[in-house]
Amino acid sequence: MITLDYNNMLRPRLGGERGIDPARLQELGERFREIHADVERRREEGELGFYQLANAGELVDQIEAFANGVGQAFENVVVLGIGGSALGTIALRNALRDPYWNELDDDGREFFPRLFVLDNVDPATIAAFLRRVELRRTLFNVVSKSGGTAETMSQFLIVREALEAELNEGYRRHLLFTTDPERGVLRQLADAEGISTLPIPPNVGGRFSVLSAVGLLPAALVGIPVRELLEGAREMDERCRTDELTRNPAGLFAALQFLADRELGAPIQVMMPYSDRLRDVADWFRQLWAESLGKQTSLTGEEVFVGPTPVKALGATDQHSQVQLYVEGPFDKTITFLVEQNPAEDVQIPSLYGDVGELGYLGGHTLGELLRTEKEATEEALRQRGRMNMTLELPTVDARAVGGLLHLLQIATVYAGALYGVDPLDQPGVELGKQLTYGIMGRQGFEQVGADFAAREEKRREWTV
Repeated sequence: MITLDYNNMLRPRLGGERGIDPARLQELGERFREIHADVERRREEGELGFYQLANAGELVDQIEAFANGVGQAFENVVVLGIGGSALGTIALRNALRDPYWNELDDDGREFFPRLFVLDNVDPATIAAFLRRVELRRTLFNVVSKSGGTAETMSQFLIVREALEAELNEGYRRHLLFTTDPERGVLRQLADAEGISTLPIPPNVGGRFSVLSAVGLLPAALVGIPVRELLEGAREMDERCRTDELTRNPAGLFAALQFLADRELGAPIQVMMPYSDRLRDVADWFRQLWAESLGKQTSLTGEEVFVGPTPVKALGATDQHSQVQLYVEGPFDKTITFLVEQNPAEDVQIPSLYGDVGELGYLGGHTLGELLRTEKEATEEALRQRGRMNMTLELPTVDARAVGGLLHLLQIATVYAGALYGVDPLDQPGVELGKQLTYGIMGRQGFEQVGADFAAREEKRREWTV
């Protein structure tokens, strides 16, 4: 079972005036009951569609049928997507497949395909990848709910041209669209050209879509047991149905981070896995937390300019780059450790140079012991300096545990939105940037945006060195 140890978030553990007063957490319990009831109502009304994904058995049947059929005809699967259309897939691949998956031979991958995710439009990366990949052996999964994402659609146009040039009419077999079931340009193209599709539910936003076809299809293609992912999500869902704050792990995570930010001046919230396999969960969480909670306007229309700043770190690597700041810098941070209780693999440290003090003590231990000890040492160093920290511990990094962890963090995000009084499902700041891009690039319907940009005040030369 996933556990949340929040001892070191509380004042009795940190000493002095640092940390959250347990009485304040208890006071928040009544407000949480109201929030929980409202979330349950919105869930039942279908507004929070990600809750329904764990029980989407028919979709899983469809995904597995594709993965076990057409999908296994390819040596490479390439996801074209960005943000929520990519980060979850990267997190699943790196948590649940070999860390060198794409470098393994066919036997090493048990004849499952390699999985690449192109989540940016840097021309150097795209050009290099297209020079390397064999198009005839590759399936391109284009992921965009709207079909209007400039980055993803640019990638698609480049790939579409390359596929048709090499395969003529056979290009269709090498494309799969994951998109809205009824609307958008990808849906129109799929219907017109006979390209296979999988649906993204209309009530599921991109950053909440990892347990939809967005993440499950690529996962299934490389042999990740997607039913176990959803089973873990269902188990976590049951744990989070209680309206008792101190028994609801998602509610606790949200409440602790909220109190740390709004009442204790700690808006910087670091997620620090002590596991290479979980490092990209922190990347996925950064988008989820930042895009959902960083808002100018509250639900009542007031200007509030709220939102914590999520930061990614990695143990033990960042003990040698960031932890100095965390231990002795401003008291403006919380640290959430992600750890694995029972790693599937360990490596023995040989007992060599026993007479050399700097080396001898390591012999007879394992790398797993060293990593656990470094986490415990960092946790204690932070505690002794009055720095708030907590630990999310997975029993092991497997599909069930990862599914539970992702679902916990999604639910926590919705609770946190209610605590901050903002809508965790929209992203108006992102939309502004998109509209400016459309106008500058000449998209039809955004001519005025482009004209306004062209007429903006020029930057001053004297302010550039």
